[in-house]
Amino acid sequence: MTEYNKNLHIILRIQAYCAEISAMTERFGNTEEAFMKDFAYRSACAMSILQIGELASRLSDDFREKFDGVPWKLIRAMRNAFAHDYDNLNGTHTWKTITIDIPQLKDYCGEILHLEGYVESDDNA
Repeated sequence: MTEYNKNLHIILRIQAYCAEISAMTERFGNTEEAFMKDFAYRSACAMSILQIGELASRLSDDFREKFDGVPWKLIRAMRNAFAHDYDNLNGTHTWKTITIDIPQLKDYCGEILHLEGYVESDDNA
């Protein structure tokens, strides 16, 4: 897989994790109160956020520079917080990430794919 395809594949996976978070908010309840009360809800979202951060770290430097509309370093830093300091995370901050930042990230990933002329096919898998 070329670096170009690798980066686009990563963007597709990030977009899929964003969609999973959206699906979780629909399943468990789209309120901060529901989020704060349900450990499974928080854990499921945390795992997706962690995966997004891990994937962001695999994007090439050139790609991150080209598509700088996302704070890639902050996404990776949030991954580290979820991986290494989960017990000390602020639930309200996490809720805002889920309801504000994640939908914006999903949309931006869609824009990247569009701008790069990405067409899903067997060759891109």
